[in-house]
Amino acid sequence: MDHLLKTRLFQITRCAFIILIITGLLWLVKILTPLLYPFLIAFIIAIVINRPVNLLQKRAKLPRWLSVVIVLLILIAIVIGVVTIMITQLVIEISHLITVMPIYILDATNYVKKLITQEIITNFYDRFQIFYSALDESYKSNIEETIGLGFSKVAKAGTYLVNTILVELQAFLTSLPNTATVFVISLLAAFFISKDFYHWKTKLSAAMPLFIQTRAQHVLVDLKKALVGFIKAQFTLISITAFIVIIGLLILRVEYAFTLGILTGIVDLLPLLGTGSVFIPWIVYLFIKHDYQLVIGIAILYAVVVIQRQIMEPKIVADNIGLDPLLTLVALFVGLQLFGVAGLILGPVSIVIINALHNAGVFRDLWIYVIGE
Repeated sequence: MDHLLKTRLFQITRCAFIILIITGLLWLVKILTPLLYPFLIAFIIAIVINRPVNLLQKRAKLPRWLSVVIVLLILIAIVIGVVTIMITQLVIEISHLITVMPIYILDATNYVKKLITQEIITNFYDRFQIFYSALDESYKSNIEETIGLGFSKVAKAGTYLVNTILVELQAFLTSLPNTATVFVISLLAAFFISKDFYHWKTKLSAAMPLFIQTRAQHVLVDLKKALVGFIKAQFTLISITAFIVIIGLLILRVEYAFTLGILTGIVDLLPLLGTGSVFIPWIVYLFIKHDYQLVIGIAILYAVVVIQRQIMEPKIVADNIGLDPLLTLVALFVGLQLFGVAGLILGPVSIVIINALHNAGVFRDLWIYVIGE
């Protein structure tokens, strides 16, 4: 009995030690990530370009550093080229949209004026005025006070909204120099990491015991595959959304199809906003304008986009990161419930990490350590 009690205490102590180590590691990650995230980005870039660098170094017989420079320049050129093409088209369409926007605003204003001056509204106002004049002075005072408080709250809400927008705009403009600095540091760090990739790999391997090397290599291979797959999955999803919207708007003969398609694809990454932030106000505006034919067309297009997203997201994410679609769907939902918007990324990422650790046998090793075999 004493031996069994000692064994259980021994196992509980080891389990507590493991929990303490994991908690400490998570705390370190939380503390160090804001300080070292440019180098984390650089490490990811180095992993992504490692295979093209190896291929160029082997086929063209170039020095490692030159191969890294060439691949980085090609990557930068592709990114800048794609962004430039998109921005150019967006600027063209937005410039044209700005020129016709006053017409839309004037049209909407005239419609509101017409709505206000309609007979039913006028009659309602006249009846309300007669009813109000017949009220007791105390009721009139209460009504005026309530209306005053309502307008005061609306004014405060408007002031808060404007201040929030200005603060966010200021923060965005302030962050631009920092973003440029992070971009340059990440590229430089990616160059140095990639140039000495196998040198660092050898040094890290030499500093680890053999069994940890095996487990770490297995985990890193799985995480690398899942990371690339997750990025590919998200890019695929927003590309499909943008493509469907552009084609749908072209069929409906709507102007600014490219701009609206790209905008919809971008907001599709933001779950709380999503495509509804583009389509719903648009549908309401068209309904008010009595353009029922376009209302039906846009509503059908919105339904197609939402349905394809709900159907394809678990399948595409699962196929690219190597998880079961049902498990991916559970991870998305649980992540959203626990962490909000960020949970839609943290959920699948957590499952990927757990799956990689399981495949590498880390949990089995920890269990064996706890029970003392």
